[in-house]
Amino acid sequence: MTTLAVLLAVAMEATPATVALTAIAAFTGQLSVGWSNDLIDRDRDRIAGRTDKPLATGVLRPETVRVAIALALAATAVASLSLGLRAGLLHLGLVSLGWAYNGWLKKTVGSFLPYAVCFGCLPIVVSLAAGEGMSPAWMPVAGALLGVGAHLINAVPDLADDERTGVQGLPHRLGARRSLDLATALMLAGSAATVLGPDRRIDVADGLTLALVVGLAIAGRLGRGPAAFRAALAIALVDVVALLVRT
Repeated sequence: MTTLAVLLAVAMEATPATVALTAIAAFTGQLSVGWSNDLIDRDRDRIAGRTDKPLATGVLRPETVRVAIALALAATAVASLSLGLRAGLLHLGLVSLGWAYNGWLKKTVGSFLPYAVCFGCLPIVVSLAAGEGMSPAWMPVAGALLGVGAHLINAVPDLADDERTGVQGLPHRLGARRSLDLATALMLAGSAATVLGPDRRIDVADGLTLALVVGLAIAGRLGRGPAAFRAALAIALVDVVALLVRT
């Protein structure tokens, strides 16, 4: 998310100061969301045997993480509001939505909503910060499709552990295969929105992009296990690159 925000800011010809503030706001906001997720889920991670989680293994104390989160949130607030009132408040709202996902939404059928809103609104935050006003409508649409697809893909490897500890979000209700199928379809739709959204003629590069994502989608659907997962990840990468190129 931080890299995407910075690349969007550069593509929108934001000033160096705005690019730097965008990076700080996005990075510290993501830190707060990630750290809060580990803090909230430390008991679940312990049950699941997550040895890669320092809070679950006891290497880190919860108090230490709480202090780190407070500092990250303070930096997020300062950097966000330095981007302008509208951009800053919108970004802080997105960070709050990330916290809502950690605390509640990820256990519900609406687990996809924070990803749709956050990925969809990120181009708007950057556009407002860069002084460009609202971003073109196709950008939030493409971002939302990519975000929901990313949510489904990201959840698949941990479905069993999550279900064992009481998490029943949208991917868990769909199951691994249907989640990957839906994620692939959303990535294809995101690619179409990215290519067809701008008001211009489709060129050779656009045709190649669509052909590539369609080929990846077919390969993923015909493949099994890791093949489907990797194909969906590859489509996500193509979508991100296409989104930046079209900005």
